[in-house]
Amino acid sequence: MSQLQHRPNLLGIRGWFYGGKYQLERYLYILHRVTGLGLVLFILFHFTATTVFRIQGEATWASAMGLLHNPWLKFGEYLVVVAFVLNALNGLRLILQELGFTLGKPIPPIYPYQDSIRKIRASTIFMVVVIVILAIVFFYDFIAGGW
Repeated sequence: MSQLQHRPNLLGIRGWFYGGKYQLERYLYILHRVTGLGLVLFILFHFTATTVFRIQGEATWASAMGLLHNPWLKFGEYLVVVAFVLNALNGLRLILQELGFTLGKPIPPIYPYQDSIRKIRASTIFMVVVIVILAIVFFYDFIAGGW
């Protein structure tokens, strides 16, 4: 019986952020995980802070709500909305891809081989364009609403 050869991890930590041959899809995968983790942490912080401030009384609640007019917190709200849009639309794209709606018809493996990633690239680019448009619309609302 032959021994399995150990392949060293040549990329190391850089491999976490390297798109490789998948490029855009790999970066969307990383962003999906980061925004999902960020949204979970935001929800936990939001529920905890809201509960603590409400329990401490009306004066504490009013002063906490007064902090929300800080421009940095307003910008943080904008980032949360953009993270939510990115995570939701990318999740929808992944669900449609997983169910096979965006893959097209299977083709026989005849040389030169074609990969399926090129077929789903159009849906990926469409999704990125929609995210950018929504981010611009939300940014306009953010600016128009006043910092």
